Amino acid sequence: VQLQASGGGLVQPGGSLKLSCKASGSVFGINDMNWYRAAPGEQRELVAHITASGGSTTYAGSVKGRFTISRDNDKDTAYLQMNNLEPEDTATYFCKMQVITYSGEVNYYWGQGTQVTVSS
Repeated sequence: VQLQASGGGLVQPGGSLKLSCKASGSVFGINDMNWYRAAPGEQRELVAHITASGGSTTYAGSVKGRFTISRDNDKDTAYLQMNNLEPEDTATYFCKMQVITYSGEVNYYWGQGTQVTVSS
C-alpha cells in the first residue's frame, strides 16, 4: 500500500490550495483518513480527520472554518481544501489512512508529505 500526496506549493496569504492523497496497491477499503502537518522544528499535528463514511469530520482549532477535508471512496482519495491561508499554515502536510488490505490486514499508512508555503 502506498499513499501519494500532491497539491502543495507556494501561495500568498489569503490564497487557497487543495491537497490530494491517493492510496494505491492492495486496498480493499479505507477507514478514517487524516491530514497532519509539521512546521520546521515542531511536532507533527493533526489538522483534519474524516470518518469512513465521510459523515463526520473534525478539525484543529487553528484551521476550523478555513480548511475542509473530504474523500472520494471510489478513488481511494482524500482531499484537503485550504482557504484563507496564513503564513502560520506553512508546513509539510502528510496524509494518513487506515487501510484494509485484500489479505485482511488493517494498518495505518502515511504519505510522503507535500510542502505548503504561505508567503508574500
